[in-house]
Parts: sequence; structure tokens; C-alpha cells
Amino acid sequence: SVVIQECHVQNTAREYAKLYAAEAEPLEGFGEVPEIIPIFLIHRPANNIPYATVEEELVGEFVKYSVKDGKEVNFLRRDSEAGKKCCTFQHWVYEKTIGNLLVTDLQGVGMKLTDVGIATLAKGYKGFKGNCSFSFIEQFRALHQCNEYCEMLGLKSLRTTHQKQRKATSAKSKSLPNSSTVKKMVPKKAREPRDFVSSEH
Repeated sequence: SVVIQECHVQNTAREYAKLYAAEAEPLEGFGEVPEIIPIFLIHRPANNIPYATVEEELVGEFVKYSVKDGKEVNFLRRDSEAGKKCCTFQHWVYEKTIGNLLVTDLQGVGMKLTDVGIATLAKGYKGFKGNCSFSFIEQFRALHQCNEYCEMLGLKSLRTTHQKQRKATSAKSKSLPNSSTVKKMVPKKAREPRDFVSSEH
């Protein structure tokens, strides 16, 4: 079910966020690290909708730090501390998974995030398939601008590494889906109701 998948996605992203925090927190000057709150699945056999999710209620201004409307970074929020750290988290996960996985839809209150998504390459990553289109990974690679937190973590700029990789992988590119198949991959319908939240765009 969609609910179970959403639970799985958020909790997978949460595991990456914990690893990110373990690496970033000890760094001098890094400060607070964004946290993805846990989401719990409850089973209600007597109910029409047998599965539901429960999570901590976030109180305060709910902000989208990265969006999924063609501009992977929300430029209005990108320069906030939480926004920059979210972008760095995306870059860190991208590098950790060798460009196979990206956490998307980073949103929440302050440093507490919820309702996130994950994009993976078509084949998935380590047996896990995301719930967002693969095109988000391409988009991120093209649009991400490193900030001071990326530098603190020693992340490589995607501009230069991407060009080098393209030369190196041109022989292998036959196995990648061509652009026409990528365009057909649309995010799952179940994610659409969320879009009304971002009416500010």
C-alpha cells in the first residue's frame, strides 16, 4: 500500500539522516543537523483504512526547503541555515550512494523534517526503490550549488565530477535508460495530493 511505502521511504531517509548527523555533528562550526522524524505504521483491522501512520506533530512554520517542481532547490529558502544543511544532506546522500539515491521533498519545521521522498535510479539501490522520478537525481546534479557545509564535509563539487564521470562512463552509458524512457517515469499518483501545500510557489 501507499501508506506502507511512504513509511518505508521516510524511515529509510531517516537512517541516512542519522548517518549524516554522526559525520556532521562532530565537525567544528557545523552546529545543529537536520533530523527526519520517525513515522510509525499502525494497523487498525476494524477500520475501512486498515493502515495509518502516526508521527510527532511539528509546531511552528512549515517550510519546504527543496521542492519537486523542476527547481529542486527552493531559492527563497535555500540561503537559510536549515535550507543549506538540507542541500548538503542531499549532496552527502548522493555521494554516499554513488549517485544512485537522492532524498527529495525536504520540508518541515526548523531542523525537523517530515513527509520526505526518495528518488533512485530505475533499478533502485541496494534493493530499495524510491517513490520519486529518477529525473530528480539528474536535476539535483545539474542545479546543486555547494555551500560552506558541503565544504566542511569535504564533498566534491558536482560540476567537475559530473563532467569527469561523463567521459569515464561514456562506454558504459548503453546500460543506462535513454532520455526518452526517463521522461515517461512519472511520480506516483499518490504523491499528488501533497502539492496543494506548496501553493506559495
